[in-house]
Amino acid sequence: MVDATDFKNAMSSLSSAVNVVTTMGASGHHGFTASAVCSVTDTPPTLLVCMNKSSRSYAHFVENKVLAVNVLGAQHEQLSHAFASKMSSEQRFEYGDWTELATGCPVLTDALVSFDCEIEQIQEVGTHTIFICPIVAIQKNQQDSALVYFNRAYHQVGETEIA
Repeated sequence: MVDATDFKNAMSSLSSAVNVVTTMGASGHHGFTASAVCSVTDTPPTLLVCMNKSSRSYAHFVENKVLAVNVLGAQHEQLSHAFASKMSSEQRFEYGDWTELATGCPVLTDALVSFDCEIEQIQEVGTHTIFICPIVAIQKNQQDSALVYFNRAYHQVGETEIA
């Protein structure tokens, strides 16, 4: 059996896109920063999102059965920190400009891309839950650089504008 610390150290070598995942429902809007997001299939277009069950917003995602994955651009590092912090949901959403698509989940207007999804399946695995999420709407922006997480730090990838 692999030790959890060894696993975490090894996973730090895996570059990941940085995302803010949001939900909206009767209890208001909630969100968290996530790197564990990936495509499942393009027929039908579906994402997989992993969330720690101990997250204070966990119950809201399960209850609401909808979420939006906002893929962050290089300019969103402060926003990522806010959604990973102990701030209240209201304080978190003061960062960024938000709109909504089909499900009503908060969508970051200047995200690289936002995937508006329904939560179709929920699978618990250890400390986390896997949400299987068919995509119902997409908003894509023209940006050249993305925010990624590698070796326990933020980095920018892609083209950057030269002034």
